[in-house]
Amino acid sequence: MTWIREQVREIALGEWSLELRDDDLAQIRFRGHEVLRSVRAVVRDRDWNTAVWTVESVADDSIALSSTSFDNQFDGSLSLVADDSSLRISFEVDAEREFWTNRTGLVVLHPAALSGAPLTITHTSGLVSRTHFPTDISPHQPAFDIRALEAEGVTVAFEGDAFEMEDQRNWTDASFKTYSRALADPFPYLFDGPVRQSVTISVSSELAETLTIGRDSDDSGEMGPISSDRQNLTLTEAGPVRFSVGASTAPGEGPTDPIGHDTLVEVDLDWDGWPAVIERAAASGLPLDVRLVLPLEDPDPRVREAVAALAELPVARIAAIQPPTHPAEHMSDDAAVRILRAALGDRDVPVIGGTRSHFTELNRGQHLVPEGLDGIAFSTTPMFHTLETLQLEQAIGMQRLVAEQAVRIADGAPVHVGPVTLRAHLNNVATTSPERPGVADLSEGYGPELLNADDDRQTAPELAAWTIASAAALAVPGVSTVSFFEGWGPRGIRAADGSEYPVADAIRALAALAGPLATAHDGSVWAIASENTLLVANLGDASRALSVAEGEVDVPAKGWVSVDR
Repeated sequence: MTWIREQVREIALGEWSLELRDDDLAQIRFRGHEVLRSVRAVVRDRDWNTAVWTVESVADDSIALSSTSFDNQFDGSLSLVADDSSLRISFEVDAEREFWTNRTGLVVLHPAALSGAPLTITHTSGLVSRTHFPTDISPHQPAFDIRALEAEGVTVAFEGDAFEMEDQRNWTDASFKTYSRALADPFPYLFDGPVRQSVTISVSSELAETLTIGRDSDDSGEMGPISSDRQNLTLTEAGPVRFSVGASTAPGEGPTDPIGHDTLVEVDLDWDGWPAVIERAAASGLPLDVRLVLPLEDPDPRVREAVAALAELPVARIAAIQPPTHPAEHMSDDAAVRILRAALGDRDVPVIGGTRSHFTELNRGQHLVPEGLDGIAFSTTPMFHTLETLQLEQAIGMQRLVAEQAVRIADGAPVHVGPVTLRAHLNNVATTSPERPGVADLSEGYGPELLNADDDRQTAPELAAWTIASAAALAVPGVSTVSFFEGWGPRGIRAADGSEYPVADAIRALAALAGPLATAHDGSVWAIASENTLLVANLGDASRALSVAEGEVDVPAKGWVSVDR
């Protein structure tokens, strides 16, 4: 299995350079200095699924694309024209037949390092407004009705539609994204003819004068040259955090021996197979972290049935979450919590809330979450918008920001992060109903098993290092638990026959950490430690030599080590 999946080709146009990562124009640089994270050509269907491009040909200034996604035929082209301190990227796409789309066009990714930087917006009317890139992760769009943006000497001008911006750090993407069409406009809409859009990136003369040819170090996720000297690793307190895995959603039966402190299980009460979900999740004997997804109609009796089914089982905590299409979909609102508390009666079980979806929904819907809960929960996936390994690795730093902001939202309540999965475990933005099994048992699996949620990097050795790094990023004061992946199956830490993937050792090492924890990182190396054990992960492309209180540690590239303290 290959950790780096995308094909990378270098493109140089005068003083401009970029990397073609599959179909993504990434790491766009002027005189070696990054000015944009990426420009992408996207076609998305009515459920926000993204068409997969095939790169048919690449020339110095043009790229031919095709796709057969969504049972259609798309033909597209990207053209690049460099003129001294400006670079124009144009996109044209047509389809064999009309279809319903939520977005078709160019998206521009600005580096997350612009957080807090002054931002000048030229609107479609010609009016100019001034603001800043958000410092805290913005729940809603920080800029609308965009014709051009200017920040830190770089101007990006858009043609073909009105654009707007969102803060992609909500989804642990290391970027701000400018896109069309406006989310306030109706969608899906009918794609019935060619789409033509362009962006022009210009560097001011003042900025150009300060730049010299070279490759600078930035927050792109790629570290600059590493000194041969050993670097000190200084730990800071994080508080006690417990680590676990989620219940398998794969079909059939699998291993039941316990790993971690509890088992996170989502229970869709609108599907008649929900009792089998609880029964299989409980087989390990670990306490259950239960997330009840309510039925859309008449939820009270079904919640009472679920609580009764849990009566003789150890339950660490429980949440009730509104279903898709509900006004508070994927969130725990007052009504959901009232129904759950009524069903529990005098049973002493911690009641938590929040969202079963991304931090985005918690950030946007925090006003829906009632006060007095025993904890706040959200899930996270690094690959909601793109499947590149670079994005997977860059997400670690953004996970730290998300965890810190979630703690502020929780306002003293413990934060529970999970499931942490490679691909999204639900399609929270779908405009069609979620798919459910056709049977009331687990022979077909459920939930993520029915989505495009599998990723072959699940079995890669590098995922173990990524998981240690993720744990260190998420383990901030106020976070109580983190749940990774599933116990077994294609999205798990081992196969159905019990054979273990490399990530299983990392999960066991994390689960064995006891008491108050501490963490450290430099963006490439991430460490997490208990009183007795230090775990260090290196996401970089070269081995790292570190000095810690216990002595000297060498950490291989994309690897991890455990050190006794």
